[in-house]
Amino acid sequence: MIRMTRFQIGLCCSMLTVSMLSGCGSAQEELRDWTAQERSRARPRVEPITPPQKFIPQTYLGGDAVEPFATQKLTVAIRQELAAPNPLITAELNRRKEPLESFPLDGMKMVGSVNKRKMPYALLQVDKLLYQVKVGDYLGQNYGKIMKITETEISLREIVQDASGDWIERPAALQLQEGAQ
Repeated sequence: MIRMTRFQIGLCCSMLTVSMLSGCGSAQEELRDWTAQERSRARPRVEPITPPQKFIPQTYLGGDAVEPFATQKLTVAIRQELAAPNPLITAELNRRKEPLESFPLDGMKMVGSVNKRKMPYALLQVDKLLYQVKVGDYLGQNYGKIMKITETEISLREIVQDASGDWIERPAALQLQEGAQ
């Protein structure tokens, strides 16, 4: 077995390091040459921007027309509304509101039904509270009146405004929620 001194080991390591570094020098030069060559080949492609269109101002011709929010126009509309009241909404506005009319229908869950004195009642859960309702009671924010109660559904009619502003009736329903807690 050959024994080497510390000096000889250090000398061997330094010679090995110098030989490795000399090999890296040529690889770095090759890399620099290749990078420079690729940069010279690459040409950016920039498409020209389309010029902006010329703005041509237009004169406003609606100045002589009736302003849509003028007080005279609103006054005429209010008078027409008061002159021919809709019987659907008039009856609803003149009665006392019930507690469940302050909640939207989508916040209510039908969780069951019962019969008391041969009259069907539905059990509604609203904000973790349980309510009993019967035919003729009101619920929801659109003047919803309960018309029919079955074991699985509450049928009601609501009074809403259509696109033209007229009051119309529309059917709505609450389905029994299976497994509702």
